[in-house]
Amino acid sequence: MQEATSSRVEARLAELGLSLPAVAKPVAEYLPAVTTGNYVYTSGQLPLINGELSARGKVGAEVSAEEAKALAQTCALNALAAIKAEIGDLDRITRIVKVVGFVSSDPTFTGQPGVINGASEFFGNVLGEAGVHARSAVGVAVLPLDAPVEVEVIAEFE
Repeated sequence: MQEATSSRVEARLAELGLSLPAVAKPVAEYLPAVTTGNYVYTSGQLPLINGELSARGKVGAEVSAEEAKALAQTCALNALAAIKAEIGDLDRITRIVKVVGFVSSDPTFTGQPGVINGASEFFGNVLGEAGVHARSAVGVAVLPLDAPVEVEVIAEFE
């Protein structure tokens, strides 16, 4: 793990009115992120704010698609916090390689790609071309703690 520093990425977050949160504590037995070679793999990040789940329920029922899209952005911000804790400086990111988004969905809800756009658009806004990535958006029956969305990330760094 590297020493934490401020970065251009964090300056961009500030321009967007955001700041990195503390790394979310795991809800089970795993690490928030691990590094192998020049890649950081985050565990699934929930939309936690100050350690609390910011919404619960299924998208398309208790949670609207628009609200879920904002929650996916929160998940992506939490992923950046986990990445920074692992590599020390977000400016070392050369590319977000892949984003996998899980959407706890009402059986009739089919807008998972639009929900996970919350994470994808966030990475593009914050990292520019380095934020453009491959992606999967998957509908699931339930997520941990009854979270509406969960996002995991693979990032390359130098």
